[in-house]
Order: sequence, then C-alpha cells, then structure tokens
Amino acid sequence: MHVFIQHSLTVEQREDRGTSCQDIIAMADTDNFFLNKIITGEETWCFAFDPETERQSSEWVGETSLRPKKLKFQRSRIKIILINFFDSQGVVHKEFVPEGKTVNPEFYKGVKDRLLKSIQRVRPTAFFSRDFFLLHNNAPAHKASSVRQFLTPKQCYNVLSPPRTLQIYLRQTIFCASS
Repeated sequence: MHVFIQHSLTVEQREDRGTSCQDIIAMADTDNFFLNKIITGEETWCFAFDPETERQSSEWVGETSLRPKKLKFQRSRIKIILINFFDSQGVVHKEFVPEGKTVNPEFYKGVKDRLLKSIQRVRPTAFFSRDFFLLHNNAPAHKASSVRQFLTPKQCYNVLSPPRTLQIYLRQTIFCASS
C-alpha cells in the first residue's frame, strides 16, 4: 500500500509540478485518447517466496491417520525490486532488478531500452507511430540527462512526473479503464 506523505517543496519544485499538471491537462484536453496513450511505470519491493505446489506438498496417509499440518508461508528475507510498465490495455513490460544491482541512470537506460523493445512487440502500432507517452516518477535515475539523451533520438516523449496525487489518479484511471 502506498501512503501519500506531504513534504515541503521548493518554489522551483512547485513551479515544475504546476507546469507538469498544466501540460498533462492541455494534452488531455486536445486528445480524447490521451490517457490511453500513457505507459506508466512503477517500482515496488517484492518479497521472495518459494511456495510448494499442491502436488509437492501432498502425502499419502492411511484412512485413520491424521492429516499432516500445512505450514504457513513465512515472508522471506529476500527482497527484490520489480519494475512494471503498463497502459490502459495492461502490462507492457516488467522486470526484476537483479539482486545487488542499484537503479542508477546507466541501469535505467537499459530498462528503457528493454521497455521500447517490449512496446514494439506488444503495442506495435503505438511504437511505430510513436503515439505514446512514458510516465514515471521523478527519481534521480528516471530524470537523469543520460536517460533523456537516450530517449530523444528514439522520439519518445517522457511526460514529466506530476504531483503524486495526479499520478495516482492517472494510474487509477488507466487501471480502471483496463479492468
């Protein structure tokens, strides 16, 4: 579950967020299908489990024997980051960050490269017409100049991240439209 925590923003951050919101609203006003063109990304921590299948956990017991107790799953100490990109039609690309790897600009360029290959495979019409927008949060790796320089020659429009409340609204709208 995500929790919205307000914090103080600098004047520049407030202006950037206001501009981002105005840009998104302007695009949505001029294009009725704008929300359908957004491919948004999310990073989340996942705990690793090693569940047994029903068959693996089954045992032969006699008619009068007590059934064996089933063990409850314990959350693993192993945590891994899942990066997931989706649009109004569903998941476009997902990948786990390898254990011990940091999501820095160099790694994130690789993620964007694999994302573009996935878009080409699962949304070919949008890919070849470049009729989509990438939306991700303002983490330093996401907004690094090297990542922007990587996307520019590929003619990918990266929507600047709006305030968290608008981002949540867009994700809920996209998710609900795909349900």
